[in-house]
Amino acid sequence: MTISFHDLSKMTRTARDQLLKRSEADLAEFEEKVKPIIFAVKTEGDAAVARFARQFDKAPVEADALAATDEDFARAENTLDQQVREALEFMAVSIRKFHEDQKPHEMWFHEIRPGVFAGDRTTAIPSVACYIPRGKGAFPSSVLMQAIPAKVAGVKEICIITPPGPDGRIDDATLVAARMAGVSKVFKAGGAQGIAAVAYGTETIPRCSKVVGPGSPWVGAAKRLVSHLIDVGTPAGPSELIVLADETADGRLAGLDLIIESEHGPDSSAFLVTWSRKVAEDAMAAIPEFWKQMGEQRVSYSSTVLEGPMGGIVLARDEEEAIAFCNDYAPEHLGVHSDEPFQYLGRLQNAGEILLGRHTPPTLGNFVIGVNHVLPTSGWAKTGSPLTVYDFMKRTSVAYVTGKAYPELAKHAEVISRYEGFDGHANAVSETRAMLLRTNR
Repeated sequence: MTISFHDLSKMTRTARDQLLKRSEADLAEFEEKVKPIIFAVKTEGDAAVARFARQFDKAPVEADALAATDEDFARAENTLDQQVREALEFMAVSIRKFHEDQKPHEMWFHEIRPGVFAGDRTTAIPSVACYIPRGKGAFPSSVLMQAIPAKVAGVKEICIITPPGPDGRIDDATLVAARMAGVSKVFKAGGAQGIAAVAYGTETIPRCSKVVGPGSPWVGAAKRLVSHLIDVGTPAGPSELIVLADETADGRLAGLDLIIESEHGPDSSAFLVTWSRKVAEDAMAAIPEFWKQMGEQRVSYSSTVLEGPMGGIVLARDEEEAIAFCNDYAPEHLGVHSDEPFQYLGRLQNAGEILLGRHTPPTLGNFVIGVNHVLPTSGWAKTGSPLTVYDFMKRTSVAYVTGKAYPELAKHAEVISRYEGFDGHANAVSETRAMLLRTNR
């Protein structure tokens, strides 16, 4: 096994640009396959959702059994391992506290100039569907990361859609996490059919205003095709990580962290970026030893990433070149390994999250710190943000002008209106309005 090694000092601009590319597939081919699925759900409702669960998930699901029942929740509560429950409860407390602190004031209203008041009122969106993937495992943590911020924001209608397991059931931890988050509507609806179901609504699954959460290319393609019907949020693709390490870092720890996101799947991306050859060499030597402590499937995923073009070691000439590479890449997760990690924070501009220091591995960010692990990928961190309470809220502008302040504003507004050719706009703030206002005194 040989970890990929990329020396920026010996790379052409084209070769460097290749490192910035993600493994996310072109969705065009998936869109063609997804179109008939979406149409079937639109026209057939529950029957189509159940049929595709049987076809794609190989799960014995019938149209009249898409929703989790009280019995399902009770079984999950009784059978889930106590340690798992305690870990989820710990996680839920952190997530709720972080997002409560993040929640904006309901309204601000300032006097912009004498007699002119303006502000924003923030209210929750009416409904949201949280998509919880299951292709490479069960992810109850994603339930808490999505549903708790929605609850904190004040969303009235929250549902969870997730693929059923081979037994036709919803994962026990997913159901327990849903109840912890205060969500009782959980549906066996994964893939493109799940996205179509919440975009159109079926006999069982409600139509929603928004859908959040990561998924497969099938999910991504479906979101794109129904984006005129439902808010699909920021795209979330395969996992990606950069570990930025200076000469004070322990290369073994950097390598240990590099494995975290690389084990998500063979389409993940993970780079250790450093200007210290010793740190790079120590990491390369340690990673194969760490693989010996992991299961076969996760080693397969991680080694595919770290031995391929989408992962490995990136050796920079100096810290400026390393930081520039990180900002150009705009990773989902960015870990900083240094005795003084805060010295780099001001120069790191583009990342879904920045995890500072050797005691802050991505594992903690993914699960228990409280920051959200639904993050922008594929370079979207240059303009996008982590999932927050803001994703479940909307702002409405509010304004009020006093009679004393009105004339000056009207004068300038009329000039602009006439310049831009809007007669109705201009008339509404002209002498015509002034005359009508005088008659209403």
